[in-house]
Amino acid sequence: MITSMTGFANVAKEFDFGAISLELRSVNHRYLEIQFRMPDEFKSVENPMREAIVAKLTRGKVDCRVAFAPKASSSGTPQLNDQALAQLAELSGKISARFPGHPPMSVAEILRWPGVVDMPGVSADALRDATLALVHDALAQLHDTRLREGAKLSAMLLERVTKMEDLAKKTAPMIPQIVKGYEEKLSAKIAESNLTPDDERIRAEVVLFASKVDVEEELDRLNAHLSEIRRILKTGGAVGKRLDFLMQELNREANTLGSKSVAVDISRTSMELKVLIEQMREQIQNIE
Repeated sequence: MITSMTGFANVAKEFDFGAISLELRSVNHRYLEIQFRMPDEFKSVENPMREAIVAKLTRGKVDCRVAFAPKASSSGTPQLNDQALAQLAELSGKISARFPGHPPMSVAEILRWPGVVDMPGVSADALRDATLALVHDALAQLHDTRLREGAKLSAMLLERVTKMEDLAKKTAPMIPQIVKGYEEKLSAKIAESNLTPDDERIRAEVVLFASKVDVEEELDRLNAHLSEIRRILKTGGAVGKRLDFLMQELNREANTLGSKSVAVDISRTSMELKVLIEQMREQIQNIE
């Protein structure tokens, strides 16, 4: 199955030292980009978390948020970090000097500042193991949501592929009719002008016209690309870039079909193909 780059996961668990909640959000992106928002206690876990995410995802912009609520009974009495307070006071002084009218920070804001409050009794190893376990759970949940979204995208794409195949089938029989109509029209004009019909000349004109309006190769390539899209969607995996390339190829064939058009029906077919291709291209941007 194909996967969407759009997904969401939220997991939380109580541990002996407190509660950890972890949230993953992903949206479409050309490459894999990961951003972390978490308390200072978890900074040492960032690299292992990144490695776990990279091992499961190939594309998308991923936002990872971690929240931690330590247990008072197991973490001991919170202590103020004098070094962090000194740095915060220095920064606050510089801000006040630059913006004299700016109100000072409240006590609540100071306590929420990263690193100001130390929570003794919480093992760094315990935090790391617990967080990594939650990351794996969240990635499994995220994968499920991305698969569900991918299934919807696949169904939409296959629906458009079927419509394009139907348009190609309807277009192929039009060409002989167009050539025959041109031959009849050419013969009628010669007759109206009281000119002596020259069968060889008429046949030569008809052959030249037929070669100009022949779109068999374009339709063959169009159907080949559509078959490849079906195969890719059935195979699954990280196929977004390959599908995007096929959209360029489909658009090229649709443009050539329009440039060779000498009938309103074929021009309309070309426009309908372009509309379907654009609809597919927009959705493919969300596929991993």
